[in-house]
Amino acid sequence: MSEISIDVGAHLRAVRTMYGLSQRELAKRAGVTNGLISLIEQNRVSPSVSSLKKVLDGIPMSLAEFFTLDFAASPQVFFQGDELPVMGDRSVTFKLVASRRPNRAMAVLHEHYAPGADTGADMLRHKGEEGGVVVSGRIELTVGAETRQLGPGDAYYFSSAIPHRFRNTGTEPCEIISANTPPTF
Repeated sequence: MSEISIDVGAHLRAVRTMYGLSQRELAKRAGVTNGLISLIEQNRVSPSVSSLKKVLDGIPMSLAEFFTLDFAASPQVFFQGDELPVMGDRSVTFKLVASRRPNRAMAVLHEHYAPGADTGADMLRHKGEEGGVVVSGRIELTVGAETRQLGPGDAYYFSSAIPHRFRNTGTEPCEIISANTPPTF
């Protein structure tokens, strides 16, 4: 059986930074002094398993996650516009953010509707929730028995189990940034 050795101090600093926590904030959450966090990160003290677990509970993260977290294999965080796959046809397109991320819990979409375009005669219906903000143009959104014209800055949020449909009844293209969970794309 081979032994895995990691620099606990550097690893804790990387995890803390990844979660956007200061030493003081992590210490407060974990119920320890920020001096202890500093000493661990500088490798001036070697924490016991129980002490490290207490610190990690402030994130929260298990010991197993801490020791198996591979920063080199972390999922992609930032995406260039040309990395987003385009789905749909010429009149309605969806660009999906993080399409290759395993176990995505939501879909973030950059949607475009050409003038006269719609999501189809049949109303859409699926599990989850969705919401979005109109960036430019106008969109007619029908959710159940309600229909509303939305313009730039207007937003929506609804249960996706309710039948719904998007239509661009205007003369300008419509652009929307949206999210749905669980992901349907």
